[in-house]
Amino acid sequence: MHSLPRMTILFLALVIPACKKKAPAAGPPPEVTLAEAVQQDVPIYIEAVGETRGSQTVEIRARVSGYLDAMTFSEGGLVRKGQLMYQIDPKPFQATLARAQGQVAAAKAQFDNASLEEGRLRPLAEMKAVSRQEYDDAFAAKQTAEAQLESARAAEQTASIDLGYASIRSPLGGIAGFTEAQIGDLVGPGARSLLTTVSEADPVWVRFSIPEREYLRLYRENLESNGRLKGQPQDIRMFLADGSEYSEKGKLRVTNRAVDPATGTLQVEASFANHSGIVRPGQFARVKVKTDVKKGAVLVPQRAVRELQGQYSVAVVGADNRVKMTAVTPSDRVGSLWVIDQGVKPGDKVVVEGLQRLRDSMTVNVKATVTDTAATQKAAEGIAPKPAEKP
Repeated sequence: MHSLPRMTILFLALVIPACKKKAPAAGPPPEVTLAEAVQQDVPIYIEAVGETRGSQTVEIRARVSGYLDAMTFSEGGLVRKGQLMYQIDPKPFQATLARAQGQVAAAKAQFDNASLEEGRLRPLAEMKAVSRQEYDDAFAAKQTAEAQLESARAAEQTASIDLGYASIRSPLGGIAGFTEAQIGDLVGPGARSLLTTVSEADPVWVRFSIPEREYLRLYRENLESNGRLKGQPQDIRMFLADGSEYSEKGKLRVTNRAVDPATGTLQVEASFANHSGIVRPGQFARVKVKTDVKKGAVLVPQRAVRELQGQYSVAVVGADNRVKMTAVTPSDRVGSLWVIDQGVKPGDKVVVEGLQRLRDSMTVNVKATVTDTAATQKAAEGIAPKPAEKP
């Protein structure tokens, strides 16, 4: 009987014990944190970036030439309607007015004298006691004197208007800008006419653009059954450059005539009360406009939704602690929550922590189930909404 080669015996001695080793034990199920899908009515907002404008803005300009004698307002301060802002030296205009008044007096005396003469000659001409030519000359003199009187009165009125223009007043109440002229400067019509600008900022207007699709949704929400508008949307919120929400809610004031074909957007303007004057024209503002209310919307935390190549899914954990990877259709973001149109039912428990390690049908160990009460309350109140791109 032939013996096995020594090398074969050695190989078998090494391999056979190794084959007898046990496979390593499976690790414990991964720990996850769950959140429950909630159902409630949710207001849907669109968000846009806008710029504040004065409800009225007027340039204060010099309408007559002269040297500035006084500036009677504070730059950047509030001015009242009719308040004196600048005073051009009135003396030249007062002298012109006095001269015009004297010319009116002289023309009036001449007219009165010509009227007396015409009145004296009229009956004599009718009796043929004087020649017709003599009466015609008196009548023409009266007509000329009357025309000269009217001309003198027009000159007086012009001089009076120019004197009034020397006192430059604000045509509206609002906020004054920087002055473009100083005391002693020569101002007047033309290049040196602009003195300052006044904007009425209570109410303040905010102009912004919304996509055509959102415009349709905005107005569809405000349509009655007969196709007429119930009224302009009234739930408009403004957020200032520091992120704070402005205390007053706005009202849609006007919608522009046409959609811009280059951008597919429509300009709209909202009005906000501004009694405190904190909002100034030209400020940056984010505007949120309520366009819809989703009845019985299903909400899950945004961190529960996973996206891969444009496909969205959540990990739903059943009563047996098994994971089911479920495709979902999200629509609008509301605060830290996401509205799910399809794929999740109210009460479903979805994974919000530990999602990366999960596979379908895997058993998990539930560490905790959280309820984001603050987020769902904000969603119900329409606070801090944010639009999302639809998948």
